[in-house]
Order: sequence, then structure tokens, then C-alpha cells
Amino acid sequence: MRENRVRKLWAEGKPVINGWLHSPSTWSAEVMAHSGWDSLVVDMQHGMMGMETAIQMLQAISTTETAPMVRVNWNTPGDTMRLLDAGAYGVICPMIETREECEAFVGACRFPPLGYRSLGPTRARVYAGADYAEHANDTIITFAMIETQAGFDNRDEIMSVEGLDGVFVGIGDLRLSMTGRAGLVADDATVDAALDAILESARKHGIKAGLFSAGTEHAIEMIGRGYEFVTVMNDVSLMASAAEAVVERVRTAAAQ
Repeated sequence: MRENRVRKLWAEGKPVINGWLHSPSTWSAEVMAHSGWDSLVVDMQHGMMGMETAIQMLQAISTTETAPMVRVNWNTPGDTMRLLDAGAYGVICPMIETREECEAFVGACRFPPLGYRSLGPTRARVYAGADYAEHANDTIITFAMIETQAGFDNRDEIMSVEGLDGVFVGIGDLRLSMTGRAGLVADDATVDAALDAILESARKHGIKAGLFSAGTEHAIEMIGRGYEFVTVMNDVSLMASAAEAVVERVRTAAAQ
């Protein structure tokens, strides 16, 4: 079975620099994949793509060694299994708040006897190899999102689920849930302390911790803190910020 780049980096003690795709575009996915990201997540929750486009984006990512991953739109086993069958090498599931929800999510990602995933790796067998079914349980990555007060309170129960590889902190929703204020930077003592507590729990349970970051400096800070799967912006925000910088630079020069 084809190696999972994310697991390889973790085994080497290195953090994973993850990219994020909101635009429903195979071209955007291909360009991002060729930009050096360790992994790329097709975002089915807040991205603009549907199932068929998402599958085509996984194909575009597969033109490189970048690990193809998805964030499912909800804890819905059928959709999760279909995206795995399409070749996703990792799944991030939003809004996990209880151990039972986490068990349902992880079970959908694992073949029996570790879970209840149905056997039918249609494209995954082509992408990963003929022995996919034999090795998928050890290769596919599962991330449960901790992004509410309830999820935070139940973090140790969630992280104790067998077969869970990591937790992924949605800072924006966690901050909103805890403080009533939006924002990706944890510039609040309560949220900042929660990030440390989540990381501590992950280490205790022997799993990885990841999160969104608001930009490069924030990503570097979070890696220094111990997070091992760090997302830096997304394709749309990267395009917008670069475009805005170019326009501002040229407009400023033209006005002089």
C-alpha cells in the first residue's frame, strides 16, 4: 500500500504543514499540491465543493506526493466511507463532543474488526495499491475536531477511543463556544489555556494534536508549542491576501 506522508513525517518526529482547500476547483487543488504542502484537506464542511468535485480534487492532489485528506461535512458514516473509497488518506470530522460520537466516526473509517466500514475501495485501490484493504486500518488517519465547550470538557473520553489518531482544534468555533467571540487567534486567556490542555491530553493518550492557524507566524508559534499537524490558511485566503498585497503595492507606487 502507498505510504501515507503524514504518518512518515510523524514517525520522523517532524510536524506536518497542512494546506486547506475551499475553492471547488481541481486546478486550485493541483496547484496547491505542487506547492510543497505535506498534506491537503478538501473541506466538505465550509468549502464550496460537492461530492463529485471533491473526488476529482483528490485525483488532482494525487499527481504529487502530498497526502490527500478531507474534512467531512458532518459525522455521517456514508459520506465518510465514500470519500475514503475515493482515495482520501485522512479524515477530519467536525463537532465531536462525546466518546460515542467519536466511536461512530472512527468506526466508519476502519474495516472490521476495528470498525464497520464497508469493503469497496473503488478508487482507493487504484491510488493506494491492490493490498489497500489489508493495510488501510494502519494507514488512514482519523482526526476528531475539538471545537466546542462540550468537546473540550469531554476531551479525555474522546481521545481514549481506540483507532483515533488525533484531535484537530477548530480555534474559531472553540473561541466562539467558550467566549461568544469569533476569531482564529486564541488571544483570550481561556482559549489559550484550552489549547495547552488539549495538547496535554493528546500527549497523555498518545495521539497527535492539530489545528487551524491564522497565518505563518501563528503556525510557527503553534508548532513550537507542540502541535504536530498545523494548517496555514486556505487556498482562497492565500489568493486573496496575495492579490491584496499586489494591488496595494502597485497602487501605492503609482500614487507617488
